[in-house]
Amino acid sequence: MNSSEFKELLIRSLDKESDPVKDSARIEEAGVSFKFREGFHTKVMDKIYRAGSSMVREVEFVKNLNYVFYRIALPGVAAIVLLLISIFLMEGSISINSFLGLGNGNDESIICLLTGN
Repeated sequence: MNSSEFKELLIRSLDKESDPVKDSARIEEAGVSFKFREGFHTKVMDKIYRAGSSMVREVEFVKNLNYVFYRIALPGVAAIVLLLISIFLMEGSISINSFLGLGNGNDESIICLLTGN
């Protein structure tokens, strides 16, 4: 079996419709055999196991991140609601001016304070 026939056989083996038993038999008939060293199987399985455990770690990280987010976000929303209620009780209404702590001031005086003119 020359190299072009071997390449063709390898490419054909990637096709879903090809028969792997026939293809491997043709390769063996050509005198090509695959001999792996001792421990090859364990090395491959170790690599596969490491990849699987890294995926599990990533999923665990995302779960923990969601858990922490909800533990922080919900009390934060509650604090904002309490702040809005306290502003409403102190000022009598919720408006932009009362939320920013601006009492009885005109827009011109605010612009003057911000720009320095």
